[in-house]
Amino acid sequence: MYDAAIQYLQIRVSGRPEVAVVLGSGLGGFADQLADRVEVPYRGIPGWPQSTAAGHEGKLTFGKLGERLVAVMSGRAHLYEGYSPAQVVYGIRVLGKLGVRGLVLTNAAGGINLSYEPGSLVLISDHINLQGANPLVGPNDDSLGPRFPDMTDAYSQRYRMIAREVAARLGLHLKEGVYAAVLGPSYETPAEIRYLRTIGADMVGMSTAAECIAANHMGIQVLGLSCITNLAAGLRTGKVSHEEVLETGARIQATLRRFLTELIPQLEV
Repeated sequence: MYDAAIQYLQIRVSGRPEVAVVLGSGLGGFADQLADRVEVPYRGIPGWPQSTAAGHEGKLTFGKLGERLVAVMSGRAHLYEGYSPAQVVYGIRVLGKLGVRGLVLTNAAGGINLSYEPGSLVLISDHINLQGANPLVGPNDDSLGPRFPDMTDAYSQRYRMIAREVAARLGLHLKEGVYAAVLGPSYETPAEIRYLRTIGADMVGMSTAAECIAANHMGIQVLGLSCITNLAAGLRTGKVSHEEVLETGARIQATLRRFLTELIPQLEV
């Protein structure tokens, strides 16, 4: 299932990437930090789903941070685009088979926790999957991982500790919280936000959970990072819009680039 994509990429890229980064809505640009870059559009990779959401470039970039080879997905596939759970995690599976053992998932999220300011970065400590789908449903592929993978440390405690240390050195105030993954593409109602807060969610978005599950299934360590682009419905006056999400994401890109550039060489794999 993944062999054609793996062969296609191996022809174009020398070496095995150790760490991969997935960039969410409006958060592109980090790949430009890499040295010796090789860019591969998704449209050319066999089986790779195309990104149709605004703010997702749709390319895979390989390059170096120091001596470490890194793969960067600029854009992801979402369930709300009509993709299956298997298609949503296709890129994670391919990168895992290419050698990736550490994964940084970024996303744009709505803030539920009232202490979060739009434009802030928040570490994901855990998630609540409310998307009604799991990428592991169906026959298990034992070559990828076990039938029933443990999710106790879904977002690596070790990686979060390293992230907090890096943030402190850079003078960044990095909070932690629980990410609720919903299906979308409609934004949540105020009643849904009250429900999410009641069950323990600090922020909400439409991605990340399936990728985290697939990565843990393959034994890949995960760090999750949300950019709080707006306060969720009912927590402010006015309406939520994707334009606001992209604008806030664009404002925080420089901070995110600086943080990831310092962080990734220190992630143990």
